Amino acid sequence: MSAANTAESADFRGPLDITRAATVVLDADSTVIGWSPAAAELLGYEPGEALGRPLSDFISAQPVGSTPPAAAAEASGVSEASGASGLSGASASTGIGPPSLVDNEIHVAHARDGRELLVATATCPLPGGAAGRGPGAPDRILVAAEVGGLRHWESRIALLQGLATQSPVGLAIYDTDLRLTWCNTAYEREIGQPLAAFRGKRADELYAGGSFVTPGYPQTLDGVMHQVLETGEPVLDLNFRAQQPSDPGRDHLWSCSYYRLEDAHGHVFGVCEDAFDVTDRYRVQERLALLVEAGRRIGTVLDVATTAEEISEVAVPDFAVTVRVDVTRAAMTGETAAVGSAADMSLLRVADRSEPGAATPDPGLPDPAVPDPGPGQPDAEGADPGLPGPGVAEPGPLDSADAEGGSRGVPGAAASLDGDRHPYPPVTYPPGSPQHRSLSSGGLVLDEGTLVVPLRAGGGILGLVTFDRGVGPGASGRPPAPDRATTFDNGEVALADELAARAAVCIDNARRYTRERTASLALQRQLLPHHLPPQSAVRTAYRYLPADDVTGVGGDWFDVIPLSGTRVGLVVGDVVGHGLQAAATMGRLRTSVRAFAQLDMAPDELLTRLDDLVGQPAEEPPDAYGGAVETYDVTTGATCLYAVYDPVSRRCVMARAGHLPPAIVDPGGRVSFPDLPAGPPLGLGGLPFESMEFELPVGSLLALFTDGLVEARDHDIGHGLDTLGRVLGDRSASLEELCDRAVSELVPSGTSADDTALLLVRTRELDAERVAHWELSAEAVSVGRARELATGQLEAWGLEELVFATQLVVSELVTNAVRYAGGPLGLRLIRDRTLVCEVADTGHTSPHLRHSAEDDEGGRGLFIVAQLVQRWGTRYTPTGKTIWTEQALPPADEG
Repeated sequence: MSAANTAESADFRGPLDITRAATVVLDADSTVIGWSPAAAELLGYEPGEALGRPLSDFISAQPVGSTPPAAAAEASGVSEASGASGLSGASASTGIGPPSLVDNEIHVAHARDGRELLVATATCPLPGGAAGRGPGAPDRILVAAEVGGLRHWESRIALLQGLATQSPVGLAIYDTDLRLTWCNTAYEREIGQPLAAFRGKRADELYAGGSFVTPGYPQTLDGVMHQVLETGEPVLDLNFRAQQPSDPGRDHLWSCSYYRLEDAHGHVFGVCEDAFDVTDRYRVQERLALLVEAGRRIGTVLDVATTAEEISEVAVPDFAVTVRVDVTRAAMTGETAAVGSAADMSLLRVADRSEPGAATPDPGLPDPAVPDPGPGQPDAEGADPGLPGPGVAEPGPLDSADAEGGSRGVPGAAASLDGDRHPYPPVTYPPGSPQHRSLSSGGLVLDEGTLVVPLRAGGGILGLVTFDRGVGPGASGRPPAPDRATTFDNGEVALADELAARAAVCIDNARRYTRERTASLALQRQLLPHHLPPQSAVRTAYRYLPADDVTGVGGDWFDVIPLSGTRVGLVVGDVVGHGLQAAATMGRLRTSVRAFAQLDMAPDELLTRLDDLVGQPAEEPPDAYGGAVETYDVTTGATCLYAVYDPVSRRCVMARAGHLPPAIVDPGGRVSFPDLPAGPPLGLGGLPFESMEFELPVGSLLALFTDGLVEARDHDIGHGLDTLGRVLGDRSASLEELCDRAVSELVPSGTSADDTALLLVRTRELDAERVAHWELSAEAVSVGRARELATGQLEAWGLEELVFATQLVVSELVTNAVRYAGGPLGLRLIRDRTLVCEVADTGHTSPHLRHSAEDDEGGRGLFIVAQLVQRWGTRYTPTGKTIWTEQALPPADEG
C-alpha cells in the first residue's frame, strides 16, 4: 500500500457519515418514516412532527441549480411520470459548489424556525428494490449535512492528501519500537524505494552514520525519538547531517522536528518525524559565515605576507583542500601593482596551506625530487637562493633591532646557503596552466577542481589565489573524502571572487603602507645622524629603535652638535604622530636646531626661536598653495630638550620644551632627574622657556631619551624611570653596554608602539695646559701685547707654523674690540682638534664681513681673517660678545 492509498482509505468520519449526519428514512413515495436526532438538531423538527410528512416539506425536491423536471422532460423526451418523484438516488445536479461537492446534491432545507439552509445530501437505496414494497415500507436512506461543514472537512482531507503525496517535507511515523510504519511520498523519494521495501526498519538503519549537529540534544535518531516518547515534549528544528540513501557520497542536512502520537484514549502508539532538506540553505549560510570570518581575520595587520597567510587560513579546510597565494614582487616591496602581461610579472609564493595529508601538486614550483641548484647558482628567475628574500629590508646602521622578523616559509621553497628555506621563492607557471591563463586574461579560471582568482586593485594585478579541491589523489596517495565536493559551483565561484577581492584590498593597503614605511624609514635614516664624530668634550653612545609595524615610523630624533670653544650641543626630541609626515617634520626640526645652534644661542633662546618657527605653519592661510589643506599639523606639540656642555668650565646649561628631563649620574653612581623648568611643547606658545645651569664633575653621565624608552602599555613612566636609573647606576659598564642593557630591559621585544631614542654622554674636562686665557685693557697698546702673548703660547705648544696667521687674527680682533667696543677684553687660546682663538669684549654689535672697494682705506681686516681660518663667528654672553676663530692644526699635531 502506497502513501496515497493509505491517506484515501483512512476513516476520518466526515459530515455525511451516517453516525454524524442528519439521517432520514424514506419510503417509495418519499414519505418520512424515520427521523434521526441529528436531523431534529439540524432542522428543529422533532420526530413526531416529521414522521408521515413528505420530504419536500423539509428539503427542496430539486437540487439547487438543476433543471426543473418538466423542462428536462421536454428536452430529453422522457415523460415526467417516468422520473422518480422527490429526491432520488441518482444525482441530477452538476453542482454549484467546488469540484469536491459535485458527487453530492445541494438542496435548500427549511428549518422549523423559518431559516433556509444549504445542505449536501446523499441517498442510499435499501436492498430489495421498491417494487415489492408498499407505502410505509423503508425504501432508501437520505443523509444531509450543512455545506459549510462538508467543505471544511474536505479541505482537511485535501490537506492530508497533499502532505501524503505532494509536500516537500518528509513525513514518517515510527511505532514505539522506533520502526517505520508509514511515510509520505517525499520520504520515499529520499530513500529511493517504495514504502513496502523498507517498512519496519529503524531510522538508524536507513540513515546509518548520520548524527544531529545541534548542541544540547542526543546525536542519534534513536536517542532523540526515545526522548520524545518518554517526555511527550516535541522537539523542533534539529539539524541532522547524513548521506541521503538516494544520493550516496554527498552529505545532506535536514531540519527535523519530532512529536509524540497518541490515540483518542491517550495511549502512545508512536512518534512522527518531519524532515526538510536544508542543504542548499545551509551551504549559503556557510558561505556567508565564511565571508564574515574573512572580514574578521583577513587584513588584521598592514603586512602583505601576513595577509596572504590569513587568506589561506580562512579558506582551508572549509572551502578548499589547498590554497596557494602568489604575490608580485612589486607588491611585496610596496611598488605599484603590475599592469603588464603575464611574462612581465614576477610572482613570489607567499602562502601555501593544505589540509593535513591532502596536499595537491604545485605547477608553479620545481618538483621536490629534482635537486636544487648549488650554492651561488641562479634559479629560474635569476635570483640566488642564498640571498635574503624579496621584501626583507636590510637593517640600517641606526636600527639593528628593526630588522624584520623571519617570515613564514612555504613548502617547496628553495634551500639557502645555511640550509634554511627561502622565505618567498619565485614561482613560474607553464603556459596552459590555469594560473598562466588567469594572468594572461586577467580573470578567474575554473579547471575541474582548481579555481584561480587574480588579486586585482587599482587596475593592476597584485597576484593570484589558487583554490584547489584535489580532484585526484593527494600527496599521501589517498583519494579525496567521499563527502567533499570536487569542483566549484557558481555560488562558490562567486564566493572565491569575493574573498579574493577583499584580500586584494587588504594586500593593496599593506602594499601602500609598506611603500610609505619604506620611504619613512629611508627618510628617517637619512635625517638622523649616521655617525657621531668624536668630541673632546664628551664620549657618546646611542640607540634608536623605530616604532613597530602596526604604529609606523615615528619622529623621535637626537643629535650631537659641535659648537665653538670646544663646547658641544646635545639635543633630543619627539614629534607627535607617525608616518612619512612625522619623519619629514623631524628632519625640519633637526635642521632648524642645528642652524640655531651654530649661532651659539643659549638653550632657552634656541627653544624660543624654534617655537616661533613651529608656530608659523598654523598662521598660514588655508589652501595657500591651491591644494588640499592638512587639518592636523604634527609639528605642533613636538617636544625637545637642548643642552650645551662646556668642557673648559664643566658647566652644562639646558632647557626643555615639554620633554622629559635627562638623567644625570655622578661619578659615584648616584642617579638624579633634575627638576628642569618644564616649558610648553613647541608650537603652543604662552609661556617662556627657562634654562638651568649645572656643574658636572668629570666623568658624569648624562642620559637624554624619549618617552618611548620609559613608557609602555604594561607599565607607567615612573617604573620606566626607575628601571633606567638602576641600569645607568652601574659605573663599571661602558656606554655601549649601558645602551644595550637599557634597551633590553625597557624594550625587551625590540620594538614598541612609539619610537625609542637614547643618547648617553660621558663628560670630559679639557686639560688646563691646553687652555690659555689673558685679560687685556681696551687700549691700543693691548694689540701688541696680545700678539706677544699668543706667539709665546703657540711656541710653547710647538705650533710655530700657526704663529703668523694667529698674529694677524689676534691683531684684527683685538683692534676691532678696542675701536668699536669697550673693556676689559679677554683673549683665550684653546688647543683642541683645532686651534681656537677667542676675543671677548663688552660690546653687543657683531662685525660683518664685507668686500671693500678699491678706494676704501679700511674694511679688509675681517676679510683677511676669514681667509686664514676654517670658521669664525660671534657668540653672545651676558656681559657682551665673543668673536672666535678656528684654525686647522698641522698634520703632525692633529688629534
